[in-house]
Amino acid sequence: MPSFKNPLIVALDFDSKDKALEMVKKLAPHAGGFKVGMQLYYSAGPDCVRALKEAGANLFVDLKLHDIPNTVAGASRALTRLGASIFNVHAAGGMAMMLAAVEASGEEAAKLGRRRPLVTAVTVLTSIGQDAFSREVGFPCAIRERVVAWASLARDAGLDGVVASPQEIGAIREACGPGFAIITPGVRPAGAAAGDQKRVMTPGEAVRLGADYLVVGRPITNAPDPVEAALAILEEMGNRELPAG
Repeated sequence: MPSFKNPLIVALDFDSKDKALEMVKKLAPHAGGFKVGMQLYYSAGPDCVRALKEAGANLFVDLKLHDIPNTVAGASRALTRLGASIFNVHAAGGMAMMLAAVEASGEEAAKLGRRRPLVTAVTVLTSIGQDAFSREVGFPCAIRERVVAWASLARDAGLDGVVASPQEIGAIREACGPGFAIITPGVRPAGAAAGDQKRVMTPGEAVRLGADYLVVGRPITNAPDPVEAALAILEEMGNRELPAG
């Protein structure tokens, strides 16, 4: 796994490089890493990722790649060159697409003489509840059943882990084993508003169930004192450190 000092990944859901860099400077002594999602990437572009890397940030680039294998392979090479520590694809893209992402990233990393990023698969978005999953997305099964199936497919494709709701952590761990990384968004401190998230859990609960990384955005970045909010979440997590790797 990447050398994150702890499991907390702070989501930089901003629309400018300056705002993102300001938050990184505040939180770098405390957070294990930072997430660059679609809002920031599409607003500020690859140069923003480079600037955040130069500032010393470990980055989870969360673009949820989902396209034909050749296109995803090209994007995976680009994210590897940018220096992403973790990036993700959609498990729904299938085995060939996921294999292409891992292989292309590995080849690019070898050319650069660096470690390959963790390649992870998004399963079911944490904003989707069971009713919408069945009625709108069209799956008659329980969300947990589909998440475990996609996680198993990702593992078989050689991916390093998945992005999933904290409510599926136990089932994924049982199906995919201890070495498979689980990244959990939908984490909210005790008493915090869920916002548009449906399948949520507190940081302490997620860590106890076996999450490797917790992605937290608004409860930290919208707080009056983001450092204080991050420290409170770390305390709730038990200040767990990750092994060097």
